[in-house]
Amino acid sequence: MIRVLLVDDHQMVRTGLATLLGASDDIAVVGQAADGAAALATAVEVAPDVVLMDLSMPGVDGVEATRGIRAALPDTRVLVLTSFSDRQRVSDALAAGAIGYILKDCEPPALLGAVRAAAAGHVPIDPRVAAVLLPSSDGAGASDALSAREVEVLRLVAQGLANKQIGRALGISERTVKAHLGRVFRQLGVSDRTSAAMWARDHLPASPPG
Repeated sequence: MIRVLLVDDHQMVRTGLATLLGASDDIAVVGQAADGAAALATAVEVAPDVVLMDLSMPGVDGVEATRGIRAALPDTRVLVLTSFSDRQRVSDALAAGAIGYILKDCEPPALLGAVRAAAAGHVPIDPRVAAVLLPSSDGAGASDALSAREVEVLRLVAQGLANKQIGRALGISERTVKAHLGRVFRQLGVSDRTSAAMWARDHLPASPPG
């Protein structure tokens, strides 16, 4: 069962989300909060698997709340659900530790899928948000410039693995993983793991050939 905390300053939005999520057999709403401060306190109390986080709230906003929750509960995934898709908002939320970014006008099945993906450690990003973040450079050209090992590392990043897990999977040190990722980021023109994962999703095959 995926345990979800809802954070939004509008009661009607929280009620609608609770109804939608609660109708799923594999999702349970374990708490609600109307602002960032309450979100952090409630998250520490109930330790949810996923926090569905609005960004624009009075007092402590969603970005600060995300940062606080990720610091206090490293295993909790924060999934942003907001109306804003401008680059700065998206970048701030992802830099604070959000694992994904979904817009409020998405279809209900897409939202449910995003919650499940976030709980599994994947990176659910609305395509409209991805378009804001991804560089406009040609994907095939960037892919050709990556070594086979860098592609392996990037593919594992897209699967949600941490550097230590990637190192174990490939039989290399965590320091080497970081070095590979640094070059990958520079080659792709991205600055964080989420953007790199989105690039991999769009430009790399789902599994290695053969």
